Amino acid sequence: MTQLHAQPYDISANGFYFESSEEFSNKAGKNRNDYGDLVEEYEIQFIDGDAIDCAVADAVAINQANIGQYFDIADAWSHDDKLRYIIAVGECGYTFDLNKDDPNELDVDIYHLNSLRELAEEFVADGIMGDIPDALLTYFDHDALARDLAVDYSETEIAGQTCIYRCS
Repeated sequence: MTQLHAQPYDISANGFYFESSEEFSNKAGKNRNDYGDLVEEYEIQFIDGDAIDCAVADAVAINQANIGQYFDIADAWSHDDKLRYIIAVGECGYTFDLNKDDPNELDVDIYHLNSLRELAEEFVADGIMGDIPDALLTYFDHDALARDLAVDYSETEIAGQTCIYRCS
């Protein structure tokens, strides 16, 4: 379960923890500062939950206006959908409407590998570089191919997982 904290910008008020948009609305509707005034503005902080959900909170730039959308994403999207969204928005600079867009429609290639060299080795094994006889394969320079792939592919770490990606 994901837990967030609403920290008031009003220094004479106390914040609160919540685990759903409904709980936020209920608690925010009752939260008053030391002078009896209703607290209106909060900074939303990620406190506890899966590391991928923390990364989504950063990518979404979670705030009062999108708490409901954030919880919908955290509950409904798969790990791969979240990863695709984080890379597309955070790394590639894509725009994404949380109300209308589908993360599967984002044109991002993701490989769950630890380095560009591993990607180069996978491409050679899959025959992308053509048919290379086994006798010559030991002489193939995977590092040079990895450097060439760095023109189009990048490496990032999200939620403790290294990924190689390409934005189209």
